[in-house]
Amino acid sequence: MLLLPILLLMPQAQAADFTGCGERPIFEGRTRYSRIIGGTEAEEGEFPWHVSIQVANEHMCGGAILSAWWILTAAHCLNFEEIAPKELNVVVGTNDLTSPHMDIKQVTKIILHKDYTRAYMDSDIGLLLLASPIEFNGLKVPICLPPTPSPISWHQCWVAGWGQTNSTEKASMTNELMKVPMVIIDWKECSKLFSKLTKNMLCAGYENENYDACQGDSGGPLVCTRDASGSKWYQVGIISWGRSCGQKNTPGIYTLLAKYVRWIKNVTQLEGRPYSLEALRNSPKQPLQYSRTSANPMPWLLPCLLPCLLLRALFNWY
Repeated sequence: MLLLPILLLMPQAQAADFTGCGERPIFEGRTRYSRIIGGTEAEEGEFPWHVSIQVANEHMCGGAILSAWWILTAAHCLNFEEIAPKELNVVVGTNDLTSPHMDIKQVTKIILHKDYTRAYMDSDIGLLLLASPIEFNGLKVPICLPPTPSPISWHQCWVAGWGQTNSTEKASMTNELMKVPMVIIDWKECSKLFSKLTKNMLCAGYENENYDACQGDSGGPLVCTRDASGSKWYQVGIISWGRSCGQKNTPGIYTLLAKYVRWIKNVTQLEGRPYSLEALRNSPKQPLQYSRTSANPMPWLLPCLLPCLLLRALFNWY
């Protein structure tokens, strides 16, 4: 009889319904090649880490789910004194920004890299701390940070976004997530085209095509796999800046994320919501974590508790 109240007091933890960072449980198995500007619509679950950052319910920039509490984006999307965290919303888990069933998360803190300067666009990286955690499923999956050391080359690179599909028409913003393939360009070759390119940036484009990101795509992730047949995706860059949009043989510029992994880990640790790759790996096997005050009694503790409760009931101990 005493066991029932104990069990009733235990929180009913549920395992996170996703297979790990950078994976696409809904999309995998039906991938079809297709080729923002020059792009096509993304399929459901194809980019489950991609989010829309909005002001007054209007799409402003893209971003990526880093963990249950954190969104990764570009600093220039957030570098406006008049924007307060409470004015921002993050839409997660959908390709369609007109969907009546969107999961909308509020923001409690905006963090920009201390070295970011709009004049040079160096260290163009920022983090959003959410007011409540994202519940992962097949449509909401965190992206993996690039490993250290990074591979010599990346494969199957893509960018996606809700930005302009025509560089000369602001009205060409789309409510459906668009995607376009990318190839990372040699840094030395790219520096000949962009004099202010720094070692914290990378270039990506597509030879002889006008595939590109554009206004409204900023902050979104450049994602790649480590090998040609890989099924785990890593964020390699953040859409940052470029020369117009969609000019043939002119790459776009991205924040090189590998340079900022330590910064991300330090910031999230200081804010009390640390990024932990191990936690993401274990999440399908482990229940969601609770604070110590509401944690489930450990299994080994139950045999100790039951005799004590029985004695207390028999002898009216208080």
